[in-house]
Amino acid sequence: MKSGKLDSRLLEEMVFKNIRYRRPDVLTRPGVGEDCAVVDYGAYECVLSTDPITGAARDIGRLAVHISCNDIAANGVEPLGILLAVMLPEGTDIEDVDEIMRQAGEVSEALGVEIIGGHTEITAAVNKPVIVSTAVGKALKGASQQARDMEPGDYILMTKKAGIEGTGIIACDCKEKLRGLLTEEELAEAEAMLEQVSVVREGVIAGGVGTAGMHDITEGGILGAVWEMCEIAGTGALVWEDSIPVAPVTEKICRHFGVNWLRLISSGSMLIMAKPDKKDAIMEEIAAAGIEIACIGRVLPLSEGRTLESVRGRETIEPPGSDEIYKVLFPS
Repeated sequence: MKSGKLDSRLLEEMVFKNIRYRRPDVLTRPGVGEDCAVVDYGAYECVLSTDPITGAARDIGRLAVHISCNDIAANGVEPLGILLAVMLPEGTDIEDVDEIMRQAGEVSEALGVEIIGGHTEITAAVNKPVIVSTAVGKALKGASQQARDMEPGDYILMTKKAGIEGTGIIACDCKEKLRGLLTEEELAEAEAMLEQVSVVREGVIAGGVGTAGMHDITEGGILGAVWEMCEIAGTGALVWEDSIPVAPVTEKICRHFGVNWLRLISSGSMLIMAKPDKKDAIMEEIAAAGIEIACIGRVLPLSEGRTLESVRGRETIEPPGSDEIYKVLFPS
């Protein structure tokens, strides 16, 4: 099997079918495209999400906090706590452990999220650092946003730019390969994208206005995120490629490595489904917070398919497979 998360078919056939026991107090369960579990806590909902960081090296402590907090924010909820399971290879230096936890501590403080537990060990089971993070949020019952609320006619919005996290990871981990291709200014710009990977602010802002669901754009990129949200709601979509913001340095890096920026991991960008009467308010409030936002498509009936429209014509949006970043980090 290839590196990366399991595709939707394998998730359905090998993972979800084996989860048989159901409790009545679980409101949102595992599913393709579902970022979070939601549990009934009386007047409140407990929102939980877990994710690993395996593809990055230099900024793993920072990214581990961001990715799970982003999932909580995709439900329109502010994260309050995070647990970190840190697995490090034999030979790891004390300074490496300190750096990972320094990064995690700084980011959690900036987000207002407490590190409430976890586990740290040195193990021969890994050959590079791996962190699994679990974030927790709390909302009034019924307040968390659900992608199953989207329907034909809704608008598809996205914040910031495509390929943010992937660009930053490639720039940091493949710096020497990029020298000569990028100027020092371009390389610094690409590396700095790892400072933009949080979507907590826009998630909470959009959640306050009210959305038809959100999804932070992780493995599979913008097209993978659109497909997953449509799969949850049972809808189609039309996405306009020319409307998707992307940095020139991202396009340059992707051309060099032969990867598709539309399917490149992009933590830092939030996909927001907006009802027609909420679209302008969401865009105005997020823009007022100094966050770039664009309208990139519309939700369609399932019968009209899931389509990307570009200068090449129209092409079907396929289910997400292994993220494009693995072609760069683990070339065959």
